[in-house]
Order: sequence, then structure tokens, then C-alpha cells
Amino acid sequence: MQIDPIRLEEVSVLQELAKQTFAETFAHDNDPKELEAFFEESYSLEVLTSELSDPNCQHYFLRIDHQIAGYLKLNQGSAQTEQELENAFEIQRIYLLQAFQGRGLVKVLFEFALEKAEQSSCDWVWLGVWEHNYKAQKFYSKYGFEKFGQHEFAVGDKIDVDWLLKRPLHQKG
Repeated sequence: MQIDPIRLEEVSVLQELAKQTFAETFAHDNDPKELEAFFEESYSLEVLTSELSDPNCQHYFLRIDHQIAGYLKLNQGSAQTEQELENAFEIQRIYLLQAFQGRGLVKVLFEFALEKAEQSSCDWVWLGVWEHNYKAQKFYSKYGFEKFGQHEFAVGDKIDVDWLLKRPLHQKG
């Protein structure tokens, strides 16, 4: 198992993975036209290239036996999707292909993200989770995350509500 930074020349691989993992996770709850609009807005080669070039964004592939299984996107500073917390570190995306789910790999990616957050000079780590994703909310609460707000998350014209969860960094003991 390897977690490696995504290189700029891998942008098209990231694009396909991002679309596939998002569709596998949320297609049942979204109209195909809405998904396509979301993909054009969030996963175009132009957007992803810009994000990969931004020093405030970090992207990682999870590889299992040299096969890409999922990816992670982390943000700091102006790259964060919200600026609610001062000096914060955002875990924006953790996605795993369906074929690799059920093996504890989301936990591996999440703990890697937390390690990166702890290595930063930030005071907070935060993330957004869909208000109806109770399983994920329970998972994050085990790591000490607490709700501090919410924001709208658009998939095309469909608006969902994400809860914003945070936890302090650099805790002793």
C-alpha cells in the first residue's frame, strides 16, 4: 500500500477517478444531468490542473499493489472551501473506488490526512459531511470531531446541506 502525491501529469487519471468515485457514492441520490453539471464545474481538467498547481492544495493517490484505489484532497489557507476557522486545515475529499471499500482503507486515508494536519502549523482540522451521512458522522466523532456549522453543497441545481465538523490540532495527551 502506498499514498503518493498526485503529479500534474496525472491530472487526467485524477479526473476519471474523481468522477467515478463520486458517481459510485452519490449517483443513487442525484439526477445524471445534475452529476454531469457538477463534474463540469468541479472536475474539469482546467479546475483540477489549477488545484494541483496550488501550493495550498495537496492531492494524494492511494495505491494497492500499484493499482489506484482512491484519493485524498487537503486544503490550507485560501484553498479551503470555507474560511470559517482561523488558521485551519481542511480535509476536503476522501474517495475510494467501490471495489476497494470494506477493507479499512478509508480509515488509512483519513489517518494519513490527520497526520498531515498535525504536521502543519494550523490550529484546527475540519471537514464537511452530508447531513444524512450518519455512518460518516459517527466515524468522525470517534476522532473527536464536533459540528460547528453547515454549508450548502451544490450538485448541479440540487442543493444539499453539509455539516462542518472540526477538531483542534496539536493536542497533548
